Amino acid sequence: MKLTGTPFMILTVLLVPLSIALLMTAWRRVGGPRGLQFLGRLGLVLLAQATAVLMVFVQVNDANQLYATWGDLFGSDSHVRSVAAPPTDNGPGGGNGPDQPKVIQQWHAVDDPLVPKDVKQTQLKGRLSGVDGEVLVWTPPQYDDPAYQGKTFPVVELLAGFPGSASAWFGSMDVSKQLAPLMKSGQVAPFILVSPRVTLLQGHVDTGCADVPGKVNAETWLARDVPQMVLDNFRVDPAAEHWAVAGYSAGAHCATRLAIAHPNRFRAAVAMSGYNDPNGESDSLTAKDPHLRETCNPLYMLTHAQTPPDVALYLTGRKGDGLEDAQALQKAAKAPTTVTPVETTGPHLTSTWKPMVPTVFSWLTQQLKA
Repeated sequence: MKLTGTPFMILTVLLVPLSIALLMTAWRRVGGPRGLQFLGRLGLVLLAQATAVLMVFVQVNDANQLYATWGDLFGSDSHVRSVAAPPTDNGPGGGNGPDQPKVIQQWHAVDDPLVPKDVKQTQLKGRLSGVDGEVLVWTPPQYDDPAYQGKTFPVVELLAGFPGSASAWFGSMDVSKQLAPLMKSGQVAPFILVSPRVTLLQGHVDTGCADVPGKVNAETWLARDVPQMVLDNFRVDPAAEHWAVAGYSAGAHCATRLAIAHPNRFRAAVAMSGYNDPNGESDSLTAKDPHLRETCNPLYMLTHAQTPPDVALYLTGRKGDGLEDAQALQKAAKAPTTVTPVETTGPHLTSTWKPMVPTVFSWLTQQLKA
């Protein structure tokens, strides 16, 4: 039974009154010595409490889409097939190489009741990264309109936090539901939205969206394999001025550093409640290695870039939760880099970031060429 499915949620709700009924009816029927009676009744109480905790966990998980599968929950799944050193980056559109055919994907509906039916999913085998994982894609209302036949569309790659599901942007964040009417009215550009898997390793370890030798090529997966798949399967332009990346929490950290590291691939980034120091995510691979912790810090990357990257950053956060990091990047930025810090309020939850979607995509509309 699927972790995020409606049947499992209904089952957890039904288990609560059933366990309470069992507790009430069996309480006086527990026989044997006094010690055995105590243990039996304690077991009944713990069972009732466990079902209540399970129900709450499933509802919180469904609301925030933290874990998509049982493997994600228990940290038992690895999505890393190999960790060979990625080949030289030939730039946007060059990921396949001259001798490599396009990878045309098979698509199906997303098996998650919180995700709209017009969102498609595919299983991508990353040719360069050695990472295998699901990628969700939503095309705007104009994509299948005959009036737009032959037209290319801008792309925004969406990164969830950690832990986080590739479905979260379309489920708990309602990104496509919020943007579809704005795209139809022309208030927001008709973006193609792409959400790849970001949880790649066993044991609840965050990759930090980095290429870590011998461990994972997460950066290559997000910055090269996923964009190349989009280029191979949809009407998009490879030029950076048509691409952006957005994320929240750990995904915000990744969005900022990917844009700074790959200005030839992404022209803009949106980061909601992100951080610069990878130690902001204690389980991150980049936080555990002193060299990676330094070099994967967006502030370090920005100040040590050979030339200031031609990227625009929109960074939101409240005091103590991203704002100071955004202001530090703004202070360090030199033209053509632009940084727009925005102070917000609210907890570190999707309920805070979800209402920001129309505003940040209006900003992206101004930054990218449609």
